[in-house]
Amino acid sequence: MTSGSDASVRRAVEDAHRREWAAVLAATVRVTRDLDLAEECVQDAYAAALIEWARGGVPDRPGAWLTTAARHNALDALRRARTLRSKLHLLIEPEPDSEPESAPKPVPAPDDRLRLVFLCCHPALAPAAQIALTLRLVCGVPTPYIARAFLVSEPTMAARVTRAKKKLVAARVPFRMPTPAELPERLDSVLTTIHLLFTTGHTVPAGPTVTKDDLAGRALDLARMLHGLLPDEREVRGLLALLLANHARRATRTTDNGRPSLLAEQDRTAWDQEAIAEAHELVLGALRGGDPGRYALQAAIAALHASAPTYAETDWEQILVLYDALLAIWSSPVVALNRAVAVAMVEGPATALAEVEALEQDERLAGYRYLPAVKADLLRRLERPADAAVAYEQALALADNDAERAFLTDRLAQCGAAVRAAACNPPQS
Repeated sequence: MTSGSDASVRRAVEDAHRREWAAVLAATVRVTRDLDLAEECVQDAYAAALIEWARGGVPDRPGAWLTTAARHNALDALRRARTLRSKLHLLIEPEPDSEPESAPKPVPAPDDRLRLVFLCCHPALAPAAQIALTLRLVCGVPTPYIARAFLVSEPTMAARVTRAKKKLVAARVPFRMPTPAELPERLDSVLTTIHLLFTTGHTVPAGPTVTKDDLAGRALDLARMLHGLLPDEREVRGLLALLLANHARRATRTTDNGRPSLLAEQDRTAWDQEAIAEAHELVLGALRGGDPGRYALQAAIAALHASAPTYAETDWEQILVLYDALLAIWSSPVVALNRAVAVAMVEGPATALAEVEALEQDERLAGYRYLPAVKADLLRRLERPADAAVAYEQALALADNDAERAFLTDRLAQCGAAVRAAACNPPQS
């Protein structure tokens, strides 16, 4: 063990939370068979680490220490309940003789984290509940972040997660991977969950920074494990390619002062070229063999952005074609909004503005901070600074991320300056 200050201990615990949460929780679930109890025991273990590591130093293997502490907490809790078998039979590996030999064998899992993801994506839960539960339990994402990602209130999301846990308890879902026959109905939810986890880290909904690279990296790890498990699944390839192409730009997505850096401003020489090359190969594999899925198409779009030598040389026409194909199979209003950005580059900001204004009528985008932000940028490019300022104010009211708020405030100030300059220099008749 190594001793250190209270600040270093806090950093060690925070680092262990980022790196070890899912593994510690999975190990504890094996003991408790109860998701709520397991999560409580793991949280107690992290709280104990703050005290014990300050006294005796940070252990050489923090994850092992936390796993042992959480399992001890679980055993103590179960003993207080008088018997290990008093809890509902949930999330336990079947004993070797508990299933007939003729029963379908589960797909082997390379890692308990992936096993836990598939558990949370059980078809007994609604898709939104599957994703929310996975983000909370597997990844330790705070409930407020999940609520913002789903565009719902924090109490609504907390209730959704609680109901999902109770439903798994009632369904007596075993803690194992699905069988090959069960796999298809769970795969899409797993892909969606990993993608949303990456998105939450790639662009943080709230807080002082634009990104949380550790969270995005965790999603990338899960995507790699899933690809290792299912290397021939085209949408798995597509998801991994999408994450690699976007994560390759992580070093340039913010400026030195933490503000968001626009794609046109980013130093492409600092991008991870190995990741971009890997993404390109995966995209080719994901597009072969029939009509591409939504992750393959998104990956192709991201790869075009990542492989363009300069922003000016981006193949916007091809990107627009890919967005059209994506929208045809996935009628998401967020996809339609992203497509409008491509329309602005191909057909001009006026055409794109008409599409964005139509999207303002879609209730699914109510509260989505990027809708007024995109509209504001289009109005700015159309030299309508007063209208752009109104849209920037709307975006500011919806933004909880400090760095994004600072960026929007700067743009709002620029619009104000342009309005004042126009007032001082009216057009000559």
